[in-house]
Amino acid sequence: MLGIVENHYLPRTAAFFDLDKTVIAKSSTLTFSKSFYQGGLINRRAVLRTAYTQFVFLAGGADHDQMERMREYLSALCRGWNVQQVKEIVAEALHDLIDPIIYDEAASLIEQHHSAGRDVVIVSTSGAEVVEPIGEMLGADRVVATRMVVGDDGCFTGEVEYYAYGPTKAQAIKELALSEGYDLDRCFAYSDSATDLPMLEAVGHPFAVNPDRALRREAITRAWPILDFHRPVRLKQRLAAPPRPALIAAAAVGAAAAAASLVWLAGRRRAPVG
Repeated sequence: MLGIVENHYLPRTAAFFDLDKTVIAKSSTLTFSKSFYQGGLINRRAVLRTAYTQFVFLAGGADHDQMERMREYLSALCRGWNVQQVKEIVAEALHDLIDPIIYDEAASLIEQHHSAGRDVVIVSTSGAEVVEPIGEMLGADRVVATRMVVGDDGCFTGEVEYYAYGPTKAQAIKELALSEGYDLDRCFAYSDSATDLPMLEAVGHPFAVNPDRALRREAITRAWPILDFHRPVRLKQRLAAPPRPALIAAAAVGAAAAAASLVWLAGRRRAPVG
């Protein structure tokens, strides 16, 4: 796979990765449901519902309307959660829950992009309180993620301040390109979902990873490469070098500090592209 990431270009370039089912084998936020239950943030019924949501997500059978209903439910679920408590829960469970489900192939690509002198940016619809620590674990240079409104009491209000989904992901990438000097025509992007078509269209080298049906059709039509990631591996066994500190995307991108919300892979009230 080295041939696809060799970097002989100037100016700067980057590789943009969706997270869930692209870099890791499950939904990042839903994977923490048991830990949130043990921390007293959700009840047993909510655990069961998030388990079902995870199943639908992994099966790839959720349409736009289903995902929007899930997003609304999960956004409301986090209302009143103490932000600091969420951070502590995620930090404590991060390596046990996320480390074993990182795709070996994705870890290899991240290594290769860094070796080529290219920045690695995680662009995820999940809440940043979950995505940022995962990005740091992976050695990402920047993170773009959803953020929730935090009240004066330090708790989530249940409202979404910035939603990293569909066109907003593409806009964040374009703003990063301006601020960081990336040449998007020479940048790379990876995703499993047709909802990320705007992000994939924004770069010169798009890749469909474990694509859903709609994205597979688009990738075939547009002659985009299709990658099959299927080997989860513990990162500490896979990466030879320690992770590089993750840098959070600038506030202008609208995707810096954010919530540990259970917002995920849904969208604004619009049909997904493609």
